Amino acid sequence: MSAHELKDLLDQVPDTRELVIRRSDTWAPELDAWKDARDDARAAYSAWQRLHSADAYAAYRAAQDREDAAQDALAVTG
Repeated sequence: MSAHELKDLLDQVPDTRELVIRRSDTWAPELDAWKDARDDARAAYSAWQRLHSADAYAAYRAAQDREDAAQDALAVTG
């Protein structure tokens, strides 16, 4: 599956505005979501630095966008 086909497929999935988090370190789901997103962005950045591919860069940018959105949500609730 190409990156374009994957994007088209994901664009068809409705946004339910639900948070899915891996951890529950705190009583603040927004903080936990941001920590998860931050960890994912760091891992994606490392992969991009290692692989130097367009797909790895796209994955990093997507993870960074998710971290930015989680940070914005945290700022509103914090």
